[in-house]
Amino acid sequence: MTEPLSARPSATPIRPSACPGLLRIVPALDGGICRIKLPGGVLSADQALAVADAAEGFAGGVIEATNRGNLQIRGIGANHDGLIACLLDAGLGPSNPASDDVRNLMLSPTAGIDPQQLLDVRPLAGQILHTLEHHPRFHELSPKFALSLDGGEGLAMLEHPHDVWLSALQVDGRTLLGFGLAGCPATDSPVGAVAPEAAHAWVVAVLETFLDLARPDQARMRDLLKETPVHRFLEHVAARLPQPFVVDQKVTSWRREPIRSFAHIGTYAQATAGVVAVGAGVPLGRLRPSMLREAARLAIACGDGQLCMTPWQSLTLRNVPAEKSALAVDGLGRAGLLVDAAQALSKIVACTGSAACAKGLADTKADGLRLAALLQENAISRAVHLSGCARSCAAAHVAPVTLLAASPGRYDLYFRHA
Repeated sequence: MTEPLSARPSATPIRPSACPGLLRIVPALDGGICRIKLPGGVLSADQALAVADAAEGFAGGVIEATNRGNLQIRGIGANHDGLIACLLDAGLGPSNPASDDVRNLMLSPTAGIDPQQLLDVRPLAGQILHTLEHHPRFHELSPKFALSLDGGEGLAMLEHPHDVWLSALQVDGRTLLGFGLAGCPATDSPVGAVAPEAAHAWVVAVLETFLDLARPDQARMRDLLKETPVHRFLEHVAARLPQPFVVDQKVTSWRREPIRSFAHIGTYAQATAGVVAVGAGVPLGRLRPSMLREAARLAIACGDGQLCMTPWQSLTLRNVPAEKSALAVDGLGRAGLLVDAAQALSKIVACTGSAACAKGLADTKADGLRLAALLQENAISRAVHLSGCARSCAAAHVAPVTLLAASPGRYDLYFRHA
């Protein structure tokens, strides 16, 4: 008898999680949720069309852009296997089903094409993702355990905390990858650095060390570091490597240059003259199938046939000839996407809210739309996060302004650094 696709375990349940995956559809008030993890946020136009078809054919037509550059389908009905098969047929699943949960590596949407990058990290990213998929022990990692790889691009999410992060830097004319644990390059300096050619072995050593030292209840790096000092953890890592990593004052005092705010919306110059990336925000993180289909059409007509989802809950068309950029911007805007950072809605993030989540205390999506209209009317431009509960699912970092739901229509107001 053939086992249903939805019954296949996607990871060794040593560190179980309620997070959805492609092979693990989890229930919510509005139906099942399926999360599609995209390597580097990238999917082809054909794959985007398959997601749109699956959302309409097996669910309620709601597609969400996540804050890790992935997609998820909400409101899934009873035919889980049909939806999963549709997505797998489009090549959207892992090559190893047991690895679906742990393919958590964030890149810049302009990795490899950014004029400010110090290093093209795509080959290293491919090595890391292959190892995560095919190293059986790494399937013991929590579905929330995440890595970030920053090549020094001008368009990069630096504020999201990660269990392991690497960021390109230059020391005495040499390009290295500074690294940190349980933090992010926006606020932390590296605790060391490694040569790019040694970075893959370093990542493997870090993950193996974590699994050696962490108890099953220590799902994240921060949990382990509460009991094991960073220097002691790194001693264990160093013992696994043939060459020492770099730890000196030039590395540990380095700070990452900040990026230009909202550069993910509109046109963004690429390293190659005459081509640009075109970005558009997804309103409150929700995509209609028609939006995704039009973005796929424009990716073929104006770009390289691919879309890149970003951690700002937006999408990017890359390698667009400059003379076609206006056509791409206009088309994305007509589809209902946000192509101007002056639009108040482009700066608002809201979780699913009480309309579809049992933990939500307010209808954050509806309230977010009302708030955006008021801000636009009064020419106020502020980044705001509406959260239906204290879990803060929609934003991985602290926004300048946070509205935390207390009851329907009522929120506690918080200002960052206030």
